[in-house]
Amino acid sequence: MAKWEEQIGVLQTEFDKLMNQLTALREKRKNLSAALQQEIFDNYQFLNIEGETKSLNDIFEVSATNPPPAGAGDCAAPKLLQYAFQHKLKPIAMAEFWWGASLKTKVRKHGQFYPACTGKCKPILAHMLQGMEVDPNPIIEYSGEGLHIEVVYEDEHLAVINKPAGLLSVPGKNVVDSVASRMKQMFPEATGPLIVHRLDQATSGVMLIAKSEEIYKVLQKQFVSRKVKKRYVALLESELEQEEGFVNLPLRVDLDNRPNQMVCYEYGKPAYTEYKVVEKLGGKTRIHFHPVTGRTHQLRVHAAHPSGLNSPIVGDTLYGNRAKRLHLHAESIEFSHPVIKQVMKVEVGAGF
Repeated sequence: MAKWEEQIGVLQTEFDKLMNQLTALREKRKNLSAALQQEIFDNYQFLNIEGETKSLNDIFEVSATNPPPAGAGDCAAPKLLQYAFQHKLKPIAMAEFWWGASLKTKVRKHGQFYPACTGKCKPILAHMLQGMEVDPNPIIEYSGEGLHIEVVYEDEHLAVINKPAGLLSVPGKNVVDSVASRMKQMFPEATGPLIVHRLDQATSGVMLIAKSEEIYKVLQKQFVSRKVKKRYVALLESELEQEEGFVNLPLRVDLDNRPNQMVCYEYGKPAYTEYKVVEKLGGKTRIHFHPVTGRTHQLRVHAAHPSGLNSPIVGDTLYGNRAKRLHLHAESIEFSHPVIKQVMKVEVGAGF
C-alpha cells in the first residue's frame, strides 16, 4: 500500500508541475493576445474631412480590460466615409438600408432605411463627421413645447393622467422635462417616487401617479403580481389575418444598439402579449393589446417581429416606418385603490 501511495505522490508532483506550466502558457497566450488586439485597435485608424485621424482606442477611450465592441468600424458607413476622406471627396448624402429577409433576433424590414447603431458606429461617426454640416438627428430631437398632461382622475392618494406622445416618463440623459418632473411641480406636497410605471416617450395614454411612498408600494405590488390590467390600442401597418391570439417572444436589450430590444431565447426575459383585432381599414389594422408582462418596447417588437405579428405599429421609428407619431396609446388601466379598496377602471380614448 505504501509503495502505491509513493508512486501516486511522484505522479501527482509531475502532474502539478505540468499543470503549472500549462497555466503559465495560458496566461502568456492571454497577455500576447491582448497586446496584439491593442496593437490592432491602435492601427485601426479613422479620418474625418479635416484630415484628423483617431484610432479605435482613441475613439472609445478603452483599455485592455475594456476593449471596443467586436466588429466596431466594420460597417458600411465608416468604410465609405474613410474612402471618401482618403481620396479628398466630400460626402453629400448617405443612407443604409436592409436587403433581404429579417434576422431572427432583430427587426429588419426589406428595403427599410436604418440609422447607424449606437454602440459601434455612433462613436466612430461622431469623429468622422466632425467639420461637416449635418442635419439634426430626427429620432432624438426633443421639444416639450405644446405637450400638455391631462389629469383624468385625482384624489388625495393618487392620480391618473393622460401622457401625451413625445413626453418622457422620467428624465433622460440630456432631457429633464418629463412626466416625473412635471408631477413634482403639479403635486409639490407629494412624497415618494410618484411614477408607478412608465410609458415609452413616443407612446401616449394613462399613467398611475402615487402621492406617497405607501401608495406607491401598494400599487407597485399590484403591478408585480400582475393584478393591474392594461389595454393598449394601436394601428398596424398592414391587415392581420388572425383576429386574436397570443405572442410569446422573450426580449432583451440590443447591447450594440440601445434602446432597441431584440428577441433572445437564451438571455431574454419572458414577454407575453394578448391581442384582438378591432377593425381593418385601408390596408391597416386597429388592434387591442393586453400585455401580460411589461418589458421595454414589448408591444412594438411583438407587433413588428416576423415571428410576432409581422406588422409594425404605424409611426414606429425604431421597428417600422416614420410618421407624425407612434400610433400606440395606453387606453385603459384597471387597479384596486389602495385606500378605498375599490376596483377602479380609467379609460381615455386615443387621438388617432
